[in-house]
Amino acid sequence: MPRYLRSPANGACYFFTVNLADRQTDLLTRHIDPLRAAFRSVQLRHPFGIPAAVILPDHLHCLWQLPAGDSDFATRWSLIKAAFSRTLPTTEVISSSRRARGERGIWQRRFWEHRIRDDEDYRRHVEYIHFNPVKHGHALRAADWPYSSFRHFVRAGLYAEDWGIAAESQPPDTGEGCDKTR
Repeated sequence: MPRYLRSPANGACYFFTVNLADRQTDLLTRHIDPLRAAFRSVQLRHPFGIPAAVILPDHLHCLWQLPAGDSDFATRWSLIKAAFSRTLPTTEVISSSRRARGERGIWQRRFWEHRIRDDEDYRRHVEYIHFNPVKHGHALRAADWPYSSFRHFVRAGLYAEDWGIAAESQPPDTGEGCDKTR
């Protein structure tokens, strides 16, 4: 069995991509309220900040700021996935290996994580997050997608309302592998 190496660092900021097992469903946006509740519930017990996020029908991207002295993002993701999954009826196909572990078939088992290195890396990942609904054809403008932190950034004066329109080129590929899960 492969051993996946993570890059934990106390109090670090991380970019994550988390996917559903079935990439053809709209489960995350169709059940956005239980997903938000799962995040809030975990944040109460295991605090962390979410500076930027976007929820798409079949996957999500977000930045997390972990508290000083804490590097345990894996437990947080496990708890979020489990809390969300418990709110849904069991209608998905569950493999025998998942069934043996008591798992549902909603989420991909793993996730993509990248530790943010500096301000430029942070900026590129925030742009990637906010442009993602446009990239995937869910919206013509970043401002039109309702499941994104983009409007918070506009209110804070960090983006113009018309940033991230479909006619613009996609933010440059940083080569950092932010899209390696596809």
